[in-house]
Amino acid sequence: MSDATPSRGQFYYGVGRRKRAVARVRLYPGEGTVTINGRTAREHFGGRELNYLIMAEPFQVTGTTERFDVVATVVGGGTSGQVGAVRHGISRALTRFDQELRAPLKTAKLLTRDAREKERKKVGLKRARKAPQYTKR
Repeated sequence: MSDATPSRGQFYYGVGRRKRAVARVRLYPGEGTVTINGRTAREHFGGRELNYLIMAEPFQVTGTTERFDVVATVVGGGTSGQVGAVRHGISRALTRFDQELRAPLKTAKLLTRDAREKERKKVGLKRARKAPQYTKR
């Protein structure tokens, strides 16, 4: 087996999505290490502290910081979408761990899938809504 998915026994699973990103998250009982696509979270998200804080928000809300090791696989999207997808997956996995954590996660709006997607380009327009410049003469 690879290092990204260690065989450590029981885990709690959750799938998170945001924009085009899909994250498959496993929570193992542990001391708080976060591994995303075989790298640490800080490496994967380019060292931006804000991304790490957004991703770890479900643990802050539920008071389960440093109780679980996170092993996630993320595909698609950009950095922002991947951070949101991992956060959504962690939230869902925490509800599988303990149904009592559902209420605080729901109050913090962490279980709701962010449905905003990129709007398609329309025929005759330059982008989804931008029309060509109007010239009177």
